[in-house]
Amino acid sequence: MQWINSFRRIKIVLIICAALIAAISLFISDALVSDLKQEELRKMQVWAEAMRSLNSADESTDLSLVLTVLDGNNTIPVIVTDTKGAINNFRNIEIDADDDSLAVLLGMVATMRADGNIIRIDLGADAPGEYIEVCYSDSLILTRLAYYPYIQLLVAVVFFLVCLVAILSSKRAEQDRVWVGLSKETAHQLGTPISSLMAWTEVLRDKYPADELLPEMEKDVARLRTIAERFSKIGSAPEPQSDDIVALLERVVEYIKRRTSNKVQFVCHFTKRPLNVRMNSPLMEWVVENLCKNAIDAMNGEGTITIDVSQNEECAVIDFSDTGKGIQKSCFKTVFEPGYTTKRRGWGLGLSLAKRITEQYHKGRIYVKNSELGKGTTFRIELKK
Repeated sequence: MQWINSFRRIKIVLIICAALIAAISLFISDALVSDLKQEELRKMQVWAEAMRSLNSADESTDLSLVLTVLDGNNTIPVIVTDTKGAINNFRNIEIDADDDSLAVLLGMVATMRADGNIIRIDLGADAPGEYIEVCYSDSLILTRLAYYPYIQLLVAVVFFLVCLVAILSSKRAEQDRVWVGLSKETAHQLGTPISSLMAWTEVLRDKYPADELLPEMEKDVARLRTIAERFSKIGSAPEPQSDDIVALLERVVEYIKRRTSNKVQFVCHFTKRPLNVRMNSPLMEWVVENLCKNAIDAMNGEGTITIDVSQNEECAVIDFSDTGKGIQKSCFKTVFEPGYTTKRRGWGLGLSLAKRITEQYHKGRIYVKNSELGKGTTFRIELKK
């Protein structure tokens, strides 16, 4: 539990750092865009002044500098209109041959006016009441720069997500290989002592055929064989078969009853049997045992476990309800993560394995249906019929 919380804190810190970096990047880019916008405004003011000089020039005026300034604008789209709103000139604007050029230019003028990108210049005493308006919009460079940080951020996010998925997949695959290897080695190591115990029970039966403890010993040895078989199946492709889930539940409940205090009561509400589902019985027994043992632990060995079985058109539905201490709503999904446990002893793998067996091997669902602190929890399993 502790390492899960530490990992979460690290993820939160990394997310906060990434958000800060993104915010700083956007702030700096916005400042650059603002500075460039002011620079373009100053350029257009000089360009507009050159237009005023051109309109008020006479035959003796040297226009070389004016023309140089006017020709120097090769990036900023600009449209010049007169007092009546007629278009006198435009620059750095491309219009398709099929479009109505006048309508396009007038539409652009309206947009430029709405954006406040307009400079009005009076023509002076020589033309009282006359003026020209220089309408302009952001240059292509400025427009690209305004969108660049968002594109850069999007690319960074995609790259981060790809790397994260690759790292998590690699880590998960490595963990899977470790668990599969550990499980198969455990099954292998259990094989020899189980075979020896089976032989010894046969010897004891020959010597003490009437002993009342021998049947229980044989049940426990058979139980060890079942456990070893479960471990050996981890990592292998399951072989689901049509089997009665009600019969399986009865077997598991009967087994747990014999090994649990009388203070734990089992209440079973089973539907009309048989209720056949596609499952691997040894693995699904493991899931049911884990849920029952977790319920017993949650009740501190005293309370009631209720198992309800129902069905719909597609699935068999099994609810496991206990009268234990309950689970916080924020932990409904966390309880299925490896390492999550509230017990002093335990690895926190029971519910994680139950989820994996149910959802990956049987294509079903397992989740916390509801829970209330101090009153109990209900886990639900859904299996395809």
